[in-house]
Amino acid sequence: MQRVAAATIAGSDPSGGAGLQTDLRVFTLLGVYAQGVITALTVQNSLGVKGWQPVEGKLVRAQIEALFEDLPPAAVKTGMLANAEIILAVAGALADKDVQLVVDPVMVAKGGARLLEEEALKALREKLLPLATVITPNIPEAEALVGERIEDPEKVLPKLKALGPEKVILKGGHLAGEDAVDLLYDGEDMVALKAPRVRGPVGHGTGCTFSAALTAGLAQGISFFEAAQIAKKFVTLSLKAASLSPLG
Repeated sequence: MQRVAAATIAGSDPSGGAGLQTDLRVFTLLGVYAQGVITALTVQNSLGVKGWQPVEGKLVRAQIEALFEDLPPAAVKTGMLANAEIILAVAGALADKDVQLVVDPVMVAKGGARLLEEEALKALREKLLPLATVITPNIPEAEALVGERIEDPEKVLPKLKALGPEKVILKGGHLAGEDAVDLLYDGEDMVALKAPRVRGPVGHGTGCTFSAALTAGLAQGISFFEAAQIAKKFVTLSLKAASLSPLG
């Protein structure tokens, strides 16, 4: 039986700690055929992003269309999209595709490097989010999407849902507390996913890991809530294993 495919549309991280390289590794570990579309070349490591160069929008779209001509992915995730040109290219390529889409609205890397230009926010909100099966912002990304500071995470879920996605996962890694709490919302039910916060120096690529694991689950036909639970456990186990690493 042929494995289902999942594709990531993201920036390349030469260190392998985040971005496209992490997504491909997670897909493979979770049993789906891994496909990748590069949106940007970055200069980064576990300590932070030192620079990046976007790929031309038409080349990004051509990569996506090549995948669907051959072995169409059952689910697609987006990561670093960098600018409006790329976002419009991705939205244009996926608009008529019957595929589950996970949008991880990567805007700021660990260390504060800006990975999404301000003018691209409008294109993200208006063109890509309405195509999404689920979006997975963290707190700073959610604040950028809704244009306001978040005081009560539960109250912002309907505002994020109103941007167009079918479902929302608000990642709570930036919040204080002994547990890392993610909020899942499908327009009717809200579920809190809790896991003990893993203390340690390694946090590079955790958002990519979560959204990639979620995408792999959806590609395999696992339900939204179950796929999110699996992704949460996968990230927790990955962080525990990585806590032994001396990297930043």
